[in-house]
Amino acid sequence: MDRNTPVEGIEHPDHRVEFELSPGDIQAVRFGVSPGHELAHAVRVLLRPQQHPLQWGWLRSARERLPRESFELLAAVIGDDGYLPDFLTAAPHWDMTPDAELEALRTADLAPMRVDLGKMVLRSTGSRRAALRRMQDAPARARSLIADAWAELWDAALAPVWPQLERLLRADIAVRARAIATSGIAGMADGLHPKVSWGDGAVRVSLRRHSENLDCRGSGLVLVPSVMSSWGCMVLTEPPAQPTLFYPARGVTAGWARDATETEEALAALLGPARAGILLSSGSARSTSQVAQDAGVAVSTASHHLTVLRHAGLITSERDGARMQHLRTPLGEAMIGAAL
Repeated sequence: MDRNTPVEGIEHPDHRVEFELSPGDIQAVRFGVSPGHELAHAVRVLLRPQQHPLQWGWLRSARERLPRESFELLAAVIGDDGYLPDFLTAAPHWDMTPDAELEALRTADLAPMRVDLGKMVLRSTGSRRAALRRMQDAPARARSLIADAWAELWDAALAPVWPQLERLLRADIAVRARAIATSGIAGMADGLHPKVSWGDGAVRVSLRRHSENLDCRGSGLVLVPSVMSSWGCMVLTEPPAQPTLFYPARGVTAGWARDATETEEALAALLGPARAGILLSSGSARSTSQVAQDAGVAVSTASHHLTVLRHAGLITSERDGARMQHLRTPLGEAMIGAAL
């Protein structure tokens, strides 16, 4: 075989995955978040910290809280590079929560899970390979152990910074959604990452060890920003999963995991403390009375602040029966992300 021809599983500069889409079909592209993807890459950051300088601020505190046995179990399953077992990540969607991700893992189909573990067996050696084989031979027990380890590691390592991390993800999505509206899929795709481009009706992703063409005109493509995998892109292509592209979220700096109070103080200097607090807590729809109760102000005062935020384009208000429901807009998401 020509040595210039990409070979599956071997690094080559010409490996790429093409997600074929219709250029005018905006509905074919949607965005999601994936707590499971973030946790899996948090494990890889802990395994190879020297390769992830943007995570060093998070690492300093996460290492102190690390549950050793749970970390070692997940490290064996996940590895420090390359293929990531599909069963660890449920189908990403806009309102995916850590609890929903964990529940999907606890009920994951055992047959595909055994296949995924088999792939990791082939990619491992020594004691790690032996441990993975034992998991493959007893998938139900392995699933329970992996889910318990996931829960313990999440609580220790990512739950304390999930508000900051989630804001970055949603701010990125807000910016990308606006890019689709103004520049189309092609313009948005070209701005995702240096290894992502649009051409001949397809989103193209340069990868290290894998090439594939997927027709997504019937299923669409899910785009998922990531904070923890800030080094590059990954894809999910095997059925029954919907074709998915994970890419680094914009705006990730070494200080992204700073205390949430610092973010609130930064926004308070711009908007005032009351409006900053209302904006920060508007990630899910709330009524005016709920906003007032959460902010500790009168309903009339909350209504005034919401009006100001709405006029600034940071909050949207829609009637739901007798009540108005208030939610951050994409611009509001972007502002919060910029404050991190």
